[in-house]
Amino acid sequence: MPTSAHLEFDTSRDRVAQRVHHLRSSPVRDLFSAATRPDVISLSGGMPDVSLIPHDAIRAAADAVLEDDALRAVALQYGSTDGAIGMKKVVCSLMRDIGVRCTTDQVFLTSGAQQALALIAKTFLDPGDIVITEGPTYLTALSAFNGYEPEVITIPFDDEGMRMDLLEETLERIGKGNPRLKFIYTIPNFQNPGGVTMSDARRRRLIELVQEYKVMLIEDDPYGRLRYEGGHQIPLKAMDSRVVYLGTISKTMAPGLRVGWIVAPRHVLAKINLVKQGTDLCCSSFDQALVEHYFTDTPWEKVLQGFISVYGKRRDAMLAALEEYFPKEATWTHPEGGFFVWVTLPEYVDTGSMLAEALEAGVTYVPGDSFYPAGSGLGKNSMRINFSFESPENITEAIRRLSEVIEERLELYRVFIEAGAIKPDRAPANEHSTQ
Repeated sequence: MPTSAHLEFDTSRDRVAQRVHHLRSSPVRDLFSAATRPDVISLSGGMPDVSLIPHDAIRAAADAVLEDDALRAVALQYGSTDGAIGMKKVVCSLMRDIGVRCTTDQVFLTSGAQQALALIAKTFLDPGDIVITEGPTYLTALSAFNGYEPEVITIPFDDEGMRMDLLEETLERIGKGNPRLKFIYTIPNFQNPGGVTMSDARRRRLIELVQEYKVMLIEDDPYGRLRYEGGHQIPLKAMDSRVVYLGTISKTMAPGLRVGWIVAPRHVLAKINLVKQGTDLCCSSFDQALVEHYFTDTPWEKVLQGFISVYGKRRDAMLAALEEYFPKEATWTHPEGGFFVWVTLPEYVDTGSMLAEALEAGVTYVPGDSFYPAGSGLGKNSMRINFSFESPENITEAIRRLSEVIEERLELYRVFIEAGAIKPDRAPANEHSTQ
């Protein structure tokens, strides 16, 4: 008679799908528990400040859905896989605001932009395919891609965004018509984690290259409306209708309401539709109905301006604190919008191993190597810090604490340098290589 132990399902490594072995846990998610400690100031998670959301407006939108018999019946029922027509019309209106014209059959609703990334990966990637991204790039995009075992090639950025000269070299090396090259993924506005924005000239060149090489371009734009200085820049989608555009309400309304979208050619959405049917059937009908009413019946533009005002002051506080407290060996980006600053330290500093000391000092950040493909060896001397969630006073204090941790590390390394144990080389602000 077999024992209960023998009857248990074997969850050992050899029973797990091979693609799962390539996955790694998100460092940001892993830091959430530490970040909830009352003595810790978190500069790690890219969270919007939901206390800024007008709760009365959210309640009024929910009431509008629940108090109408017809609306309630739809909101509490299954919906179509590609999304509710009312919410699609809202997306078309939001896209017009930024210079992109689309019709509802070119809009596909998702459970946040993260699901859009997962669906695109599942629809288009096979093992060994090539994906090109900025380097560093959004770490959870890497997680979405990695499940399908592509080769991820990273292209460095500078203050004007992804370097087009290095992208062109990479595309030439891959070759035109190479079936392995599936898409280029970019966050052109206030990039995560870099905070940089792609210049107009580079946007035009990027469009020229994707047209020349006939490669799909994925434009991820979660932060585009959160601009604190400078002028509006035209979306890549407005420059070429074939661009696959990803949007979300997570940064302009509430991430807990999982509503995102893809705007793309109809034939692309038809394939994604097949994949989503087997993933979750449909997005939350209630979330879509609530968000539709919020953007239709409330002064959401005024609320957005409030976000911009608050986040802009927090960005200014972070940049001022970095200037005041950080050592001269450190460099950092100066974002015109979004949530993030990318800090680079001398190349001999490992921000991953330094994180424990930072936690002990009461501050968190995300080590830079998290934003590169696993095993690349890149980003170890960098970190992403976030200014959207904490108050200006907490941000200043967090930077002060972090500067002390960094100074202790640098002082230790100075001893080694003086002893000749390591060379005093330091990496420029964003010196990376393609993989």
